[in-house]
Amino acid sequence: MGSLSVNLCGIELSNPVIPASGTFGYGYEYAELYDINELGTFSFKGTTKDARFGNPTPRIAECTAGMINAVGLQNPGVEKVISEELPKLAKCFHKPVMANVSGFSVEDYAYTCEKLDKEEQVGWLEVNVSCPNVHGGGMSFGIQPEAAAEVTRAVKAVTKKPVIIKLSPNVTDIVSIAKACEDAGADGISLINTMLGMRINLRTRKPIIANTMGGFSGPAIFPVALRMVYQVSQAVKVPVIGMGGVSSAEDVIEMMLAGATAVEVGAANLVNPFICRDIIRDLPQTMAKYRINNLNEIIGGAHNG
Repeated sequence: MGSLSVNLCGIELSNPVIPASGTFGYGYEYAELYDINELGTFSFKGTTKDARFGNPTPRIAECTAGMINAVGLQNPGVEKVISEELPKLAKCFHKPVMANVSGFSVEDYAYTCEKLDKEEQVGWLEVNVSCPNVHGGGMSFGIQPEAAAEVTRAVKAVTKKPVIIKLSPNVTDIVSIAKACEDAGADGISLINTMLGMRINLRTRKPIIANTMGGFSGPAIFPVALRMVYQVSQAVKVPVIGMGGVSSAEDVIEMMLAGATAVEVGAANLVNPFICRDIIRDLPQTMAKYRINNLNEIIGGAHNG
């Protein structure tokens, strides 16, 4: 059997498959279905400094080859994540976990990351810069290189663990933002977060989602995600985690050829809770089909074509 293991920012993963934040809770819910230690790791639910109820309902709308959601970072806040969620997770997951962090100011990000950095089970900090800067006119931190770099520097100043910056695709030039994060000290880049979409109810003639717009995810966005992973991995020297519409072992290999060291699976978890387990189990035969002996050897392989 070919080698599935990869090294992500100095930490060895048994395989490159990672359930994406917001689609896998804090892990223990899925542990009731199968042994989640089969996963490379997973990125837990987006965590903020303070508890958040999230957006009003309805929050989800279906669409062709995907879905739109506007959950609004509902979570119990970092203190309760540390005191309640992580102890429950430790009973069923025995590998380093990826902590996903969101914030509405630079200080929020730094505070939450500093707290989670001290937790033994946290291996990486995945910092979502797609959140609105409430002190900067509501614009997302992730749409300007300077703002993304400021968050990166603030988090790196208070943490020792690898910091991976998660980027939004809703920008003009994602490469310049990725490079700014790398220059500010990021240990890795993950992309893409959801795109922006909406649906309208033809009977009421109003947006289906109470928030009007939401994050568009699912198989329809895979080509966009693949293109951005390809561009960013060519421009930076740090590892890249690819995500966006991934739902099969073939998709994982395609993402790795584009330049991803590891691959996150998001919306597909909501359709099939066993999808990550199934992808991992399918990888060996898919590797054999394409004559791949070691996944490390194909990372960025499409750049040589």
